[in-house]
Amino acid sequence: MTSHGNPIGPTPRTKVRRLSARGSYDRDVIHAILDEALVCHVGFVDEDQPVVIPTIHVRIGDRVYLHGSNASRMLVRLREGVPACVTVTLLDGLVLARSAFHHSMNYRSVVIFGRAEETKGREKKMEVFEKLVEHVVPGRWADARRPSDEEINATTLVSLPITEVSAKIRCGPASDDEQDYSLPIWAGVIPLELRAAPPLADEKLASSIATPDYVTAYSRHRTKSPLVLGPVASRTAKG
Repeated sequence: MTSHGNPIGPTPRTKVRRLSARGSYDRDVIHAILDEALVCHVGFVDEDQPVVIPTIHVRIGDRVYLHGSNASRMLVRLREGVPACVTVTLLDGLVLARSAFHHSMNYRSVVIFGRAEETKGREKKMEVFEKLVEHVVPGRWADARRPSDEEINATTLVSLPITEVSAKIRCGPASDDEQDYSLPIWAGVIPLELRAAPPLADEKLASSIATPDYVTAYSRHRTKSPLVLGPVASRTAKG
């Protein structure tokens, strides 16, 4: 996969080796995937035990921020500077080939390696809190009560630089062996997307409070990730 005009150089840890044509080091591609995803997985080692924790993230510039309780094992270790790996995956479709071996999925994923730094200071932490809320539900920060000093002090914030990073993307149709294309078996893609259902008002909500537009019109479809792998290229990368 070729990069656009804003590349991040691969490192030995981020270079995509398996199906390398699907790899991307384009900053805009990576940022778009991080911005659409709601959940990341954070991998680290705690007392010789590998641990992977799902959590919420937000990208601000060239850093990804994580937050949680001061007592969080993950955040305690990350602010100590242990090596970490942060991943996100967006699932776009189930790819049904004629052969079981070539069934696959269409996806967009990002892997970040690095060491976290703690974010301190009331003003900076409040800025990140706002970005985090807006990442999850754009428009919500203006309505929500701001965090109190007690809540701010009870929360740890850390960030990792988005510098040692790569994306991997599969899109397009099924890729079968040439002799299998004549088989009388349906093949194609079942598209998948994250879609919001009608909102459910809290049972203690006053009847006079209307549902905000940002709730009724909620969608995770922001700016589409600029895919640089087309159907022809995907056929050459099996799976």
